[in-house]
Amino acid sequence: MPLYQQVARALRDRIKAGELKPRDAIPSESELVSVHGVARETARRAVALLRDEGWVITLPQRGTYVAERLPNTDAES
Repeated sequence: MPLYQQVARALRDRIKAGELKPRDAIPSESELVSVHGVARETARRAVALLRDEGWVITLPQRGTYVAERLPNTDAES
C-alpha cells in the first residue's frame, strides 16, 4: 500500500475511533511528516485523499477539519 494511503488510513482510523471528532482540526502537514516519517507531498496526498472521500474539509487559510457528516463507514476505504 502506498505511503500516502497508509497515512490516510491512520487518520481515518482515528476519526472512526472518535479520537478526532467532527469539526476537530486534523494534524498539520508538519505533524504528519514528523509522526509518520513521510515527505510533505505524501502528507498532502493523504489529506487530499481524505478530502476526496469526504472525511475532512479544508477551509482556506484556516486549516483542515473532520467533516461534520462522515461518509458511510460500513465499507472499508
